[in-house]
Amino acid sequence: MNAESSREFDVIVIGAGAVGENVADRVVRGGLTAVIVESELVGGECSYWACIPSKALLRPGSVLHAAQGIPGASEAVTGVIDAESALKHRDWFTNNWQDGGQVEWLDSAGIELIRGRGRITGPREVQVDGLDGNSYALKAHHAVVVATGSTPTIPDIEGLKDVPFWTTRGATAAKVIPQRLAVLGGGVAGVELAQAFARLGSVVTIIARGRLLSSYPEEAANLVLSGLRADGVTVHLHTDVDKAEKNDDGSVTVTFNGQAVTADTLLVASGRHPALANLGLENVGVEPQNGKPLRLTTDASGLVEGPASDGTSGLWLYAAGDAAGKVLLTHQGKYEARATGDAIVARANGKLQGTPRPWTAYAHTANEHAIPSVVFTDPEVASVGPSLEQALLQGKHVTGVELPIDVSGSQLYSPDYKGWAQIVVDEDRKVILGATFVGPGVAELLHSATIAIVGEVPLDRLWHAVPSYPTISEVWLRLLEKYGL
Repeated sequence: MNAESSREFDVIVIGAGAVGENVADRVVRGGLTAVIVESELVGGECSYWACIPSKALLRPGSVLHAAQGIPGASEAVTGVIDAESALKHRDWFTNNWQDGGQVEWLDSAGIELIRGRGRITGPREVQVDGLDGNSYALKAHHAVVVATGSTPTIPDIEGLKDVPFWTTRGATAAKVIPQRLAVLGGGVAGVELAQAFARLGSVVTIIARGRLLSSYPEEAANLVLSGLRADGVTVHLHTDVDKAEKNDDGSVTVTFNGQAVTADTLLVASGRHPALANLGLENVGVEPQNGKPLRLTTDASGLVEGPASDGTSGLWLYAAGDAAGKVLLTHQGKYEARATGDAIVARANGKLQGTPRPWTAYAHTANEHAIPSVVFTDPEVASVGPSLEQALLQGKHVTGVELPIDVSGSQLYSPDYKGWAQIVVDEDRKVILGATFVGPGVAELLHSATIAIVGEVPLDRLWHAVPSYPTISEVWLRLLEKYGL
């Protein structure tokens, strides 16, 4: 190291993704000083390797497929997707993996940036090995926030560590479209990227240990499965991979159930877990339990519960976003970040003691009631709150109302529109607990459902929220009518 400097700030944030940026922004708005420590691109996974590039790769296929289903437009659409142009558009969306604009924003917001790898060395203390060759000893007056995101979970498959493979980063940053692509995993990332590459020209095979999209209703998963197969994707469900091996020509062969699939590229999309390795958490008493991967236990404001926030060390260590391990979704992580930042400011000013009350500005209450998520396949899946099956497992007194999406708005969207909707009604309070919509264009239905759940809108009042005609939102009316209103 060339030099070491000691610096003090009110708040130190480790990680400059969307979550870290939001935490730092909220504390600076609240009058505190903040520094962000980041060893990669400012803006994080979502901006460069996840949400943004994956949706950019999916969009051309969705638009083309929609046009092909409309008489008049279908006759005008005579070509196929230009993969090179699609990749260039993806590059533009990711700003060619340059973070200059994000760095400028940090500066304008009054947030200092240190590029390097941060490690907690003691209560409110972070050591940074700077990418500039210098070492920085940082001290926080009030809080250290872990906002390091998540990292891919790689399954224990014979030979996998010896073959080249993509994780989601490799797929979303691809420079060429492989002729053959094998995808391990049937979750959100697996199905989205499988469909994107199938429509960009790859011959795609999915191999999933269970069914597709296991956290969503099976009716939703089946419609996505039909969509994938319509795009030529071969799907093997409830299948364990036995072995992966590299061939002499650079391709990879995956064997399972006595079968073999050979692909030019292998994508491992088998989930993610909090990125907590090498952060020095053991230096403040936070260690793995029972040999399992480290997980942080946090209260409603993101405050880490356990040794790091006990005794003389005080209340100082927080986690937000994927690093907190509760909800691995960017928008929900940003929500957590805003509440965590405000809680830090409130505690610093003596305005918050103990655990915040639910639904206050300092609490992550929506994590327990209304987590919206969208699978951007074609058809889309949009869901918030528990499914009927999940609510019943929770012991709730609920009724499920399901029907195909077949209204004038959906028929206008496409004469061959196929969709499905479900609401979950709390019979004790007569409010909606959950909702799921499946079909082209349903993502924009989701926020109305989220508002209804968070606002605990009584069904007899929701009945007066009249959907515009002719829109797909008319499905709300049909659901309430089927319920009996």
